[in-house]
Amino acid sequence: MTTELSVRVTPPVAEAPPRRVRRLRVRSAVKHLVLVATAVVMLYPVLWMVVSSLRPQDKIFQEPGLLLTEVRARNYPDGWTALADTFDVYLVNSGIVVLGAIVGNLVSCSMAAYAFARLEFTGRRPLFAVMLMTIMLPVHVVIVPQYILFSELGWLNTFLPLIVPKLLATDAFFVFLMVQFIRGIPRELDDAARIDGCGHAGIFLRVILPLMTPALATTAIFTFIWTWNDFFSQLIYLTDPDKYTVPVALRSFVDSTTGTSWGSMFAMSVVSLVPVFLAFLIGQRFLVKGIATTGIR
Repeated sequence: MTTELSVRVTPPVAEAPPRRVRRLRVRSAVKHLVLVATAVVMLYPVLWMVVSSLRPQDKIFQEPGLLLTEVRARNYPDGWTALADTFDVYLVNSGIVVLGAIVGNLVSCSMAAYAFARLEFTGRRPLFAVMLMTIMLPVHVVIVPQYILFSELGWLNTFLPLIVPKLLATDAFFVFLMVQFIRGIPRELDDAARIDGCGHAGIFLRVILPLMTPALATTAIFTFIWTWNDFFSQLIYLTDPDKYTVPVALRSFVDSTTGTSWGSMFAMSVVSLVPVFLAFLIGQRFLVKGIATTGIR
């Protein structure tokens, strides 16, 4: 009795021609060189600011390079106490505004997005289209009516004009972002929740909201960065130096009469960038996931 064994031989994989391999390597090297050069160009102003924050006042504009010939770390303590209040006051003020804006956007935009994505009501599509059109509306068009309204309400020189509008889902971009994300969640989950006795509130809180973590994180990160760096609105509504936020406080370093302390201003600019970098590094994973999973469906 004989047993035959059949051996399956895999044909050898043809190697790429040497000329093609060299071409691919050259193309990859050129691509990486272009990316590195672009990154250097984009990061150079930030690196120059960091280096200039450690230079003496008289050498900041005399040495445009990134090499330090003389270090003056005193710019940081000098900048911290250079204004009417210590710089931590302005950091706290910005933190209050940012925290209020983040909470307002997360609550209001998620609820508005659920309504547009899941509820059926008269005029839903035209209203959604009008909301999207507001994204293209310049802020300067509405700043005067808003200023008059907040002045009548007695909200000037407070943080309310910077926080309360966020509770009304005024950032249409985030509403659109969340609508697209919710549309990607299977409706079968809603039906299963209804069988268990959930209404719209239960579906939103127990089903939709837990699945929206990437979109919520993206909204929180963008709100943090945009609000932290916002100068125009905060300059309009905040006139008391004790209420200044970081961008307005940095503007106070520029003095046309006695001269500008550039070293101190650059030092505090570096300090103001630290929370932004930390927020991006902490939420980078959620940010990439939120952008990648939120598309036009």
